[in-house]
Amino acid sequence: MKQFIGFVRKECYHIIRDKRSLFILFGMPIAQILLFGFAITNEINNVNIAILDQSNDATTKEITNKIEASKYFSIVSYVQQESSIPSIFQKGKVKAVLQFEKNFGNKLIKENKATVQVLTDATDPNMANTISSYVFAILKKYQQELNKNTTIPYQINSQNRMMYNAELKSVYMFVPGVMTVLLMLVSAMMTSISITREKEQGTMEILLVSPLKPFQVIIGKVFPYIFLSVTNALIIVLLSIFVFNVPVKGSLLLLGLESILFITTSLALGILISTIAGTQQTAMMISLMGLMLPTILLSGFIFPISSMPMPLQVISNIIPAKWFITIVRGIMLKGIGLSYVLKETLILIAMSLFFISLSIKRYKIRLE
Repeated sequence: MKQFIGFVRKECYHIIRDKRSLFILFGMPIAQILLFGFAITNEINNVNIAILDQSNDATTKEITNKIEASKYFSIVSYVQQESSIPSIFQKGKVKAVLQFEKNFGNKLIKENKATVQVLTDATDPNMANTISSYVFAILKKYQQELNKNTTIPYQINSQNRMMYNAELKSVYMFVPGVMTVLLMLVSAMMTSISITREKEQGTMEILLVSPLKPFQVIIGKVFPYIFLSVTNALIIVLLSIFVFNVPVKGSLLLLGLESILFITTSLALGILISTIAGTQQTAMMISLMGLMLPTILLSGFIFPISSMPMPLQVISNIIPAKWFITIVRGIMLKGIGLSYVLKETLILIAMSLFFISLSIKRYKIRLE
């Protein structure tokens, strides 16, 4: 019995001294429960909206103030004419536009009814429905306040118009997201085991003494996988168009070039993981656990980033998938051009260069 107790004590000491095991036992569950708890939500907070006030009277201003006073919406723009609405949606600045009809206040007083139209960006149909529901609830509460001391009730007619996805097909949201997740995980996993495989097979020494420079080795590792990943992207797009009937309103050439850029970013990230990990198994675990959850939860694929706490919103900016999903949804569903996704494109280019540079630097360390 004493031998068994001694053996158990030894195992406890071993676990306590192993910082990696302690991190897996305690750090990962804590990180995941916090991530799931804050990121997974159907509620909305501080969603950017715009106002098109064709009446500009005291009533519309009062409604606007009530909407702005709520924690659910932030009014970031006032649209002057209806023709500007598509442009503001294409820029991705707002998720909804609240449009008051002309003479809204006069019609509400004289005719006891007036109309408000809520236009929402339905590329994410779940969020579009939630936004509409919240706006209608605020309007209904305002209407009830007006009708407290009146014999003839006032009626605010709320109309809903879904932009870019009138039928609210969920596949319009899932196809760009699934395309992003698959390209990220497959590309990163393929390259994450490339250098670790060389070490495990004993061929790393050949690379170390070869005349190839570090950047040539890194780029050479990435280059062949680009064609394989581009083939995957092509298959996904073809299935989306011909099987799920997802439209591609923008340029197919631009979509292809942006896909190649994202694939390059993912492959470069996989190479960086490969230079850090000691074994293929470790590289695969980092690629799966370290990339899958952030890509799904913090990219805006399923859950709106604007509703997350500010720390998670900041962290989401370093997730390449966030920027690519914005690009894909914009090109496929909104038909936007390069000028509207230039910022996202430059960010992905910067990430690619950063990952490749860091991989080369770590490879140089191995040469020493």
